[in-house]
Amino acid sequence: MTTASPAPPKDDLTALMPKKPLRSRPLFDRELTGRAVKQSFIKLNPAKLLKNPVMFVVEVGAALTTLFMIRNIATGRANIGFEIQIALWLWFTVLFANFAEAMAEARGKAQADTLRKTKTDSIAKKLLPNGKTDTCVSSDLRAGDVVFCEAGDVIPGDGEVIEGIATVDESVITGESAPVIRESGGDRSAVTGGTKVLSDHVKIKITSNPGETFLDRMIALVEGAARQKTPNEVALNILIAGMTLIFLLAVVTLEPYAAYAVRAAKAGSVPSVAVLVSLLVCLIPTTIGGLLSAIGIAGMDRVMQHNVLAMSGKAVEAAGDVTTLLLDKTGTITLGNRQAVEFIPAEGVDAHELADAAQLASLADETPEGRSIVILAKQQFQLRGRDISEMNATFIPFSAYTRMSGVDLDGRRLRKGATDAIIKFVKEQGGSVPKGIEEASDRIGRAGGTPLAVAEGARVLGTIHLKDIVKGGMKERLAQLRAMGIRSVMVTGDNPLTAAAIAQEAGVDDFLAQATPKDKLEYIRKEQADGRLVAMTGDGTNDAPALAQSDVGVAMNTGTMAAKEAGNMVDLDSNPTKLIEVVAIGKQLLITRGALTTFSMMNDVSKYFAIIPAMFAATYPELNRLNIMHLHSPESAVLAAVIFNALIIIALVPLALRGVAYKPQSAAAMLRRNLWIYGVGGLIAPFPGIWLIDRILGLLHLA
Repeated sequence: MTTASPAPPKDDLTALMPKKPLRSRPLFDRELTGRAVKQSFIKLNPAKLLKNPVMFVVEVGAALTTLFMIRNIATGRANIGFEIQIALWLWFTVLFANFAEAMAEARGKAQADTLRKTKTDSIAKKLLPNGKTDTCVSSDLRAGDVVFCEAGDVIPGDGEVIEGIATVDESVITGESAPVIRESGGDRSAVTGGTKVLSDHVKIKITSNPGETFLDRMIALVEGAARQKTPNEVALNILIAGMTLIFLLAVVTLEPYAAYAVRAAKAGSVPSVAVLVSLLVCLIPTTIGGLLSAIGIAGMDRVMQHNVLAMSGKAVEAAGDVTTLLLDKTGTITLGNRQAVEFIPAEGVDAHELADAAQLASLADETPEGRSIVILAKQQFQLRGRDISEMNATFIPFSAYTRMSGVDLDGRRLRKGATDAIIKFVKEQGGSVPKGIEEASDRIGRAGGTPLAVAEGARVLGTIHLKDIVKGGMKERLAQLRAMGIRSVMVTGDNPLTAAAIAQEAGVDDFLAQATPKDKLEYIRKEQADGRLVAMTGDGTNDAPALAQSDVGVAMNTGTMAAKEAGNMVDLDSNPTKLIEVVAIGKQLLITRGALTTFSMMNDVSKYFAIIPAMFAATYPELNRLNIMHLHSPESAVLAAVIFNALIIIALVPLALRGVAYKPQSAAAMLRRNLWIYGVGGLIAPFPGIWLIDRILGLLHLA
């Protein structure tokens, strides 16, 4: 239906925003836990479990124990109760490991469900070649279509603003209530489908087909089950699989050895299949095998809780190993808008006169710099901004040719602009330049500021010092990075003098001045050639090559589509310094994996003292000396070890999901801390645990 732009009905997506952010939900939320329990049984499928070699071996062992148990029941053999309990706890071990992974996935899927609620077919006003509009639903749009959006419209798809400027509510995507400006021809032209225009109007060129939008990709990426394994995780899987194979061979050869020993000693009995499987399950790294996937998925989930979308687990893990961080100056280290901080009058000129002239020349200047001049004059000299509508004034807008702006008022010609431009203007009026003006400009430039000269007709009144304001707390944030062992590098297009001044004030370790896209790319490659991992934040198309080359490229959601496609993370809040949190989460992921691997392997020591005496003490009485826990029977010793082995997985699920606490400190200090807590702790904890379970089994007459 072709119309002359009728007013379409509006879809208000803000009502679909989650009332409770996912990050505030309890770890064992009832809904998530229910979903995870269901998935735990689905994951018993051997084809799914084959990806986890440790738990696959446990499942095969549980199945064998169950089959021999059924055979023994059918033949009426004794000690069936013991074998039933072993079989059940072996199955519980597999289910508990599946539950840990399913809980991590469930939190990711809950985030995906929240995002799906924001997807809806909105009304689109598609522009036709004849200039008219065709009202259609957003799902009918294709890449290349142009749509018109005005205040109150929901943007029907991902695209680029090609004409106009508007404020947009992106809270449906970012969760932030503050609107953002979207305009054509810059780095803030990208818009996301589902967001809402609040003011003005824009023409948008659609850049994605249905099912290929940024929101669709977000939903797919937060589905943690599709997470790719990182190189570190693959290496750990190989180590675990190798250990599993070694222990499997050892246990398989134990049966004929036991038979020979029993015949030779004429005492004891050959261990049953249930006991041999129990020994295998207790000795292989079951704990870390059951929690490894959960740790990786939970790492991606924690990044998402900070409103950062990671394209892969590899990106999160790489963040933990970053050694060099490139930060853009404007908008990242500084506020992004220069502000007036000082009026410097010329010789023989009163500072009040300079401030008055500068304020009058800036009343119609809507730039942040112009507004800051008006505010500074008010603060320092109580000069209130005058109502320009009541003034018989002619305002001179800034021009790239004259590099000046100002006002003609009551015969006064007031101008402000670049120092050389103002000097030229004054000389054309027949005036001369007082001493100190050029010196003041040079001094401001060396300090990292921007000088603006002010003139009235043939007189130079003085200079305004405009300064890039370093964000509050930036120095402390960069000190945090340094404590993490990360070198910060400021990237700017400023000249070296200005860059050096701001770098010193901000506290960065190095800076790259007058940087072009090629310079950024070459700097990253040089760092990587020296064996360093590099992270970078960016939002512009000119940042895309460097984002793609860096090991961790965090693109701002407010940036261009090219930047978001090039990075391997997208910050939905567009806060470049959030990379500090991302780095901390990456380090936390690596530390958690290492800590739980240490804990798992140290756990095995106690099981030698529980199961070996139970298996062979009747044949070799000397082995009773190893029964330091004084477990009251061979059956209870084996069963207690198997139960502890299963329960410890559930006990460590919260730690796997939340991660081991990370504090910026040296690698040596971190290693010592984790060895004491998780190494010594993993060695000691099973002894009282197995002893207590053994006593409970005895009291309940279960073994």
